[in-house]
Amino acid sequence: MKVILLQELKGRGGEGDVIEVTRGFAVNYLFPRKIAIEGTKGNLKQLEMRSHNIKAREDLRLGEAQSVFDKLDGKTVKVEAKVGEEGRLFGSVTTTHIEAAIADQLGVEVDRRKIETHGAIKEIGPHVINVAIYRDVKAELTVNVAAEGHAAVPTTVVEVVEGVGADGEPFVEVVEETPEQVEEDTAVEEAAEDIAEAAEAPTEAAE
Repeated sequence: MKVILLQELKGRGGEGDVIEVTRGFAVNYLFPRKIAIEGTKGNLKQLEMRSHNIKAREDLRLGEAQSVFDKLDGKTVKVEAKVGEEGRLFGSVTTTHIEAAIADQLGVEVDRRKIETHGAIKEIGPHVINVAIYRDVKAELTVNVAAEGHAAVPTTVVEVVEGVGADGEPFVEVVEETPEQVEEDTAVEEAAEDIAEAAEAPTEAAE
């Protein structure tokens, strides 16, 4: 049967669209939830009279959707989770976790039911997801799953370099290394000194 949508119906259309559905779907789902009304001659006539207002509302919704898209598309959010052996999670990262991360890190409220993870997220690392914003507007984000409580690698300042650049402007460069890098550099320097000392040492005359 023919119905007139009063709001967006995912994958089928938005307010003011006239679509064909089964009678059971209309009577048992669309009509009780006020998602659509029957496409009678009277209702179609009223739709024609309201078309200008419907278009204005649709343009507003699309503009808002584009604004949300610009804030989300191409961005990355971090979600921490408990991790077991070989980077496998205890459980999985859910759309509820992602919804909270987007709100906290990007300042955008999204409906978790519109987050598409393309399968369960059960491993650490980056995972590409989509957020269905409105009709055909979808944003692509990366969810970076990290081990819970994972701390940043500590670094040590090993050198402060001061000088003048090619443009004549003075600069200060701070060189930092991890403790492992410092230990490795020290070992290399000591080995080089040992080789130099061995080369400078006088050789004994053969008897």
